[in-house]
Amino acid sequence: MFGFQNNNMSGRRSGRYQRNAEINITNLMDIMMVLLVVFMVAAPLMTSGIALDLPKVGGKALEGKDTSINISVDKDGYYYIGESEVPADKIVDKLNAMRAENNTLSVTISGDTDAEYGRVIGLMAILKEAGFDKVGLRTEPKPLNQRRK
Repeated sequence: MFGFQNNNMSGRRSGRYQRNAEINITNLMDIMMVLLVVFMVAAPLMTSGIALDLPKVGGKALEGKDTSINISVDKDGYYYIGESEVPADKIVDKLNAMRAENNTLSVTISGDTDAEYGRVIGLMAILKEAGFDKVGLRTEPKPLNQRRK
């Protein structure tokens, strides 16, 4: 009873108590495995934006303290700000509203590898005409084994 073993039947203390010192960690391991699976499934879903296959080029990432807005162009030629699709004629209005709050706003264009070249360049022209001077193109770095060639 209570994890003690009493060898003396008369109720007197004999000094030979033995405690049960086992810790059952099976339940803790089950919880940890469930959390691991949940995080493995949820981690890829935490990225925001549209899934694009960006071109892979060399070079270093740009560094700066300016706030940047990302506009995505998918392979079908649709424009996205964040995850919401925006028609080409409404992009300038949305960006001007954002620029009213932050005048150091820069724009980054993420064009899918299979996107039409004219759609990406057309977007750059629209932004240039609207007065956005800080417009960049987003790419992914080449894998290390391809950089040395």
